[in-house]
Amino acid sequence: MKIRIHKILADHGIGSRRGIESLIRQKKVYVNGELAEIGQLVSEKDSFQVEGRQFKLIKKAANEKRVLMYNKKIGEISSRNDPEHKDTIFDNLPKLKQGRWISIGRLDINTSGLILFTDDGSFANSLMHPSSNIEREYIARIHGNVTDSSLEKLVDGVTLEDGFARFTDVQRGRKGKTNQWFAMVLMEGRTREVRRLWESQGFEISRLKRVRYGNLFLPSNLKQGSFKELTKSEINSLERQLIDQ
Repeated sequence: MKIRIHKILADHGIGSRRGIESLIRQKKVYVNGELAEIGQLVSEKDSFQVEGRQFKLIKKAANEKRVLMYNKKIGEISSRNDPEHKDTIFDNLPKLKQGRWISIGRLDINTSGLILFTDDGSFANSLMHPSSNIEREYIARIHGNVTDSSLEKLVDGVTLEDGFARFTDVQRGRKGKTNQWFAMVLMEGRTREVRRLWESQGFEISRLKRVRYGNLFLPSNLKQGSFKELTKSEINSLERQLIDQ
């Protein structure tokens, strides 16, 4: 059966659908030795070259996917490589026989905590799509005296440079002399959105950590720089959240 090239390569973990389409436009994808085209129909029997790397697809069983939960360290970047930084979120992950790990969303270099990876590009795309409405929970240490009025504005929503944004919930935590911890919930994952929301009210984040994605919480015993593989029931739980939306 013939399938569109961006879907079959995403399903086998070569990249996300959007990423594959971008590489095709950059003329970095070949099928059977010839340049690939957007929307091209292919099968698992074809041979592929992506960014100079050769791939021969292995037929995957239905619903056969792997998902990792990783505890990101501060200082790691969410790209595969960067000439200015050595440490990436991909460095400590196990090797795959086929394809590569795709991160489900990103965290900036100064943010730690939970980030998910999968070898199934279509699944990654579904989880990251705005229509998924999957909650992301963060904890942050905020400098300054945060008033109830500021919290109300953050929940009611503010207009950022890339559109309207809001927390669906904000809860106060322990308080120090000059700062206080807060727990916040977002329904999307735009670049630096948590930081930009607080900055819109004149506050600075000194520590930021993601602790939950959907109904998956970051385990207290998962050390920074370490990963755990999700069980079949945990993966099924993620899939049900997509169905329930």
